[in-house]
Order: sequence, then C-alpha cells, then structure tokens
Amino acid sequence: MRASMFYRIAAVLLLLFAVSHTLGFRQSDPTWGVDALVSSMRSIHFDVLGANRTYWDFFVGAGFSVGVLYLFAAILAWQLGSLPAATLALMRGTAWAFAMSFAAIAIVSWRHLFIIPVAFSIAITACLTAAAWISPKQVAPDSIAIAS
Repeated sequence: MRASMFYRIAAVLLLLFAVSHTLGFRQSDPTWGVDALVSSMRSIHFDVLGANRTYWDFFVGAGFSVGVLYLFAAILAWQLGSLPAATLALMRGTAWAFAMSFAAIAIVSWRHLFIIPVAFSIAITACLTAAAWISPKQVAPDSIAIAS
C-alpha cells in the first residue's frame, strides 16, 4: 500500500473518532453511580481569572477541545495523503511526530480510558506509522519544484 492510502484511512478513523468523542464524552450510565458527582460538578461555581465556572464547564471545554483537535488531525491526515512523494519526503519529521503523538494518545487511552478510544488510537497510530515508514526517505533534487 502507498502512504496516501494509510493517511486516508487514518483521516477517516480520526473523523469517526472526533464525531463519536464529541457526541459521547458527556454521557454517563446510571449504573456507574456517578450522578451525585456529575451534579456536584455542575452545581458548584467558583471564580477563576474573572470568570464564573464549574468543574463541569472545564470538563466540557476540555472535551470539546479534544474533539476539535481530532477533527484537525483528520484534516491534516487527509492533506498529507494528497501530497506528492517529493513533498512527503521533505515532511518526514512532521509525519513521524504525528505518528508518535498518536502513540502517546494510545498509551494515555490505555492507562486512563476504555476499549473504544484505545482501539481507535492504536489503529490510527498504526496507519500513521505505516505512512511515515513507507514515505520516501529522500528524493532527487530535480524532482522538487521550487515556486517562483
């Protein structure tokens, strides 16, 4: 497979991850027994740097921020999949940083979350790592067009 296919697969997984995270992170199951905690997070207000907030506000803000970043990562992966080999060769550092970031997310998910984000994170890491691995390591100087 070509790097572009792995980037496209990662982009689709990231889009699904972004949507499911954004729609699901505020949900709780009554069997978890956290209703009192969630109620407390929503009801206790405090001032922080001139704004009146609750812990629920922080939780929701952090959750939506993660969703936005997953959406950005999906767009980035799709764009990387559209680049010619010569450009990908110049972006190997970015490609590996992208893959390693999701490896770190997989570790955090394994340690602190549950099977769905773990599975998504591992699959995305595998795709990004494969794309970085098979991307050209270098290209001939004459294949790089310089914009004038």
